[in-house]
This record gives sequence, structure tokens and C-alpha cells, in this order.
Amino acid sequence: MLMSLEWFDRVSGELQDHLKSICEKYDRNGSLIVERGSKHPRIEFYTELDDNERDYFATLFFDPYNEEFYMESFEPDLGQISKVILSDIEDIVDAVHESFHNYLEEEDDDYEYDMDDDNDDLYDPDGNDSEIYEIDVDWETPEVTAYIQDNEVEVTYQFGIVQETGDGVLKRINRIRTADDDLIKDETNFIFSKEEASTIIAMIASHMDSLSEME
Repeated sequence: MLMSLEWFDRVSGELQDHLKSICEKYDRNGSLIVERGSKHPRIEFYTELDDNERDYFATLFFDPYNEEFYMESFEPDLGQISKVILSDIEDIVDAVHESFHNYLEEEDDDYEYDMDDDNDDLYDPDGNDSEIYEIDVDWETPEVTAYIQDNEVEVTYQFGIVQETGDGVLKRINRIRTADDDLIKDETNFIFSKEEASTIIAMIASHMDSLSEME
């Protein structure tokens, strides 16, 4: 098992370099998340959008028992998910590149510019000026997986510091993969001060024994 995970880690490192290269070619900010804790470790690939959201375009799985990488795809004609085995690093890189190009093509097909919709976003029926504020956050940790179940449900947390105020930010992302292989993502952010942090930690610590595990 140890040797197979070494292979997984080596491929993860090489893919980070390949991903950076291809994304920069198309003026995209691409990265990946490595999840080693699940039964079948996986690598999720995404591009960073202007609003700091992540747009995922591929997931690469690793079977540590058979020591092989694979991707899953939904076959609409058969109504089921198929598994594509990737035998070497060249096949893996090609599959990730193909997924990225398919993602770009789908993005172009889905993009529509509608001036009326844009004006609706700016229009305030009450006659008041509305402003949207963005805050700059220094993320101190990567996304840390707190809970995962059968590659269908995943909960991650990430901690950061607000640059302007020094407050803490805890970002929680809940990802659910549906039967149709669609990825549903729900994100919440909780901002708190240093004084609040100590109180929150103390309250949680004193009631840990009363908490139930997620089902």
C-alpha cells in the first residue's frame, strides 16, 4: 500500500506542473486538490474564477489495490457510469488535457451575453444604491477534508485571515455528487474576531462528547 501511494503522490506532483502549464496557455488559473484519505484516493482539478469560486472540470481516481488510475464518465445511452483505466502518466496527462479542453468548449457553448439581465442586476426598485463589497483573504490552510462518504458527499474547511481587519474566516464547502454525476456545491463563510475564536473553541471543546458523528 505504501509503494502504491508513493506512485499516487508522484503523479500528483507531475500533474500540478502540467496543469499549470496548460491553464496558463489559455489564461486560466488552474489547480488541484488531493484527497488521500478515502478508500480510492482522488485528485480533483479546477479553475479559479474571478469571484474566487472553483469550477471543477475533472476527477482522477486511484485504486491502491490494483495500483491503477482511472476516470469515471456517465454514459447517457446506457444510463450508467463507466470507468476508463489510465495505464501510464502519458495517458493520465492526455485525459486531464482532454477534460480541460471539453470544459472550455462547454463554457463557450453555455456563455450568453444578455444586456437586459446585466441591467436587472444593477437596478434597484427601491431607488437605493446597492454596493457589493469584496474582502481580501489570506488563506492560511488548504481545503481540509472533514467528512467524506463513498465519493458522493464531502465536507471541507479552510481557514483564512481578512487582510483589512485581521479577523478569522472559516469557509465550509459541502459537495454532493448526484446520481446523474452532477456536482452540487454549497459554500458558507463565517467571520469572527480573535476574542470570539477563543470563546467558540472553548464552547466546542466542552461539548465534544455530546456530539454525534455524521451519517
